[in-house]
This record gives sequence, C-alpha cells and structure tokens, in this order.
Amino acid sequence: MRTATVLFSLVLVAFAYTKGEELKLAEPCDTEACKLPSCRCSSSAIPGDLEPRDTPQFVVLTFDDGVNVNNIPLYRNLLYNRVNKNRCNVGVTFFVNHEYTDYSLVNELYNRGFEIGLHSITHKTDTQYWREASYETMMREFGDQKTQMAHFANIPISAIHGLRSPFLQMSGNSTYQMMNSAGLRYDLSWPTIRFTDPGLWPYTLHYESTQDCIIPPCPTASIPGPWILPMVAWTDMQGFPCSMVDSCYYNPGSDNEEGWFKFILENFERHYLNNRAPFGFYIHEWYIRVNPGLQRAFTRFLDMINNLNDVFMVNGNDVIDWVQNPIPVDEYVKKDCQRLTPAACRPTSCGPLQSDHNPTPYYMTICNRCPRRYPWLNNPLGE
Repeated sequence: MRTATVLFSLVLVAFAYTKGEELKLAEPCDTEACKLPSCRCSSSAIPGDLEPRDTPQFVVLTFDDGVNVNNIPLYRNLLYNRVNKNRCNVGVTFFVNHEYTDYSLVNELYNRGFEIGLHSITHKTDTQYWREASYETMMREFGDQKTQMAHFANIPISAIHGLRSPFLQMSGNSTYQMMNSAGLRYDLSWPTIRFTDPGLWPYTLHYESTQDCIIPPCPTASIPGPWILPMVAWTDMQGFPCSMVDSCYYNPGSDNEEGWFKFILENFERHYLNNRAPFGFYIHEWYIRVNPGLQRAFTRFLDMINNLNDVFMVNGNDVIDWVQNPIPVDEYVKKDCQRLTPAACRPTSCGPLQSDHNPTPYYMTICNRCPRRYPWLNNPLGE
C-alpha cells in the first residue's frame, strides 16, 4: 500500500497543469540530445568548449524599475556615448515597470541602443502574489506589458526579449509557460549562490536545471524555448552572497571610492580570471545616486573595462546570441556593430487619467495619443 501511495504521488508531481496543458517533469539533461543553438544543459562549462583566454568576457549592466525624469540624468551622464574596445556602443538592459514611467524617455533609451526589458505592469510589493502567480496572471503582467511597452514607447515589439520578476520572486513553471506564449526569449530573475566560482552560463529548460533554488518556487517542468540567464551572486565584504549590488549588506560605505572600486574589481575578477561566465552588475539607479563613492568607482570601472580588448558591455539578449553561436574573442571583435533604425516619438503629456485601482489620478508622457483611462491590468492600453 505504501509503495502504491508513493508511486501515485510521483505521478502527481510529474505533471503540472497550466492553461489546460500538460507539462512533463524535467529529466536530467541528456548532453547528447541537448545541443546548441536551441538547447543547452545547465552548466559552468564555457559554450563551444572554448578556453577561457579565447572567451569574450561579457559584462551585463541592468537597471530595474520605472524610467522617469528622476533617473534619466544619471543614465545620460553615465552611459551615453560609451563604446567597447571594438568601437561598438555598449549594451545595457533596463527592466522597466509601467507605473510612473515616462515612455518618451524609454524611447530615448531605445534609440541610444539600449535594451528595454519587462518588469511587470503592477510591480506589486506583495511577494506572495508573484510566488503564487498563475499562467493567466503572468500573461496579464508581462504578456500584456510587452504590447503596452511597444505601444506607448513606440518601439518595435520584436525588440523586447527579456524580463525580470519583481523582487526576483519566482513563479515556478508559470513564468516560462507565459514566456513561450508571449514570445519572450530570456529570464534574468534567478539567482545562484552555489555556482559562482566558476559561474553558471545561460541554459534552457528542456531538461532539469541543476541551479540552486534560492527564491522558490523554481521551474520543475520541461519547457523548451526560454533561456535562463543566471544571476551569479556577488560576495560582499564579509563573504555573504548578494544578487543585486544594492543588496550587498557589508559594503565599503557611501563615500569610499577606493573601497568600492576594489570591491567591484574583486567580484569581476572571479569571472574574468575563471570561466568568464557573464558578469552581472544588477542595480537600481537610486543606489548609485545616493552613494557618491560608488558612483565614482563605478565610472572608473566602466572606463577600465571599455578599454580591455576581451571585455564587452552587452545587453542580456546579446549574451544569448553569443551562447547560441559561440565564437572566440578574436572573431567576436571583428563582427559588425549592430545598426538601429530610430523609433520616432513626439512626447505627449496625458492626464489627469482615472484608474480602476487607485483613486488618485495619474499623469503620463507617451509617444502617441493619450489613452482614455490609466492603463493597468486587463486594460493595458487604457482603452
């Protein structure tokens, strides 16, 4: 009887039901069947079996939350007109949530060559909401936001590839089911504190992930399609892991430029002098703004890596491109720089707009005609 009960339980956990679809429990990765460019096992091995010295060191800088007049000055001052050593413009990814975002400024960032990713419509602070989010909820939060972002910022919907969940709160299989339906390519929400030295390279969910599950629930099903770009944790000054720079509790202090520069460099070198897994600098703009020592040190760090022949600031989508078709650094530097067709924007100020979730009227700046109501869940275009 006990054996039958155990077998029945295993059958139950082997399948997940989302939107009426049957998801099979992911099996251990078959390295013979899982091949690039469409499939990759979770691993710290360098794609393409390259040696570290032949591997480009990618630096992935991301900023979370709304884009508005409060943070655009730092973005302009810190990032505009920067180029890598190969003379291509640097890449940065902005994970943008809807509320209090100025979409004309999102358009400006896009036209500067930066990647626009999704960070949800509501950015609710209730982590249980995200932890228990169903496929349908994730489609409303992210699938609809993709349409919303393209519409109000007037950028190509085909240019939106990545997402980051609010507070890095995983939603299990729902996130990746949604990504397939919404045509999203990669997720940058999943921290690892186990695979940091050497770091974990991006992989797909065809097979079971070996990545540690820091903020459950993590995906358990076989979901071919989406890529995971792991958030390889930093180590703070007391040896504790931190996935976002602004969550490193033991840090050099607000005004300590030399301390911050050394701190950043030590975490960078853990990648650069090892297997060259992408080095993530994940942060919120306000944290740089209120810590002048960090801001000066970060500027020095960017100046340094932009002058290294084998280090490249790129966006998350660029990393997945390379992983799917890994080439040595001496070939990578010869690639043509990406050419961007500018997206037009005539900034339009809208408001006061009434909403269905907040009695306080909203104002917003967009690149087209004003909506009738403030856009929100179930009405992402404010019609």
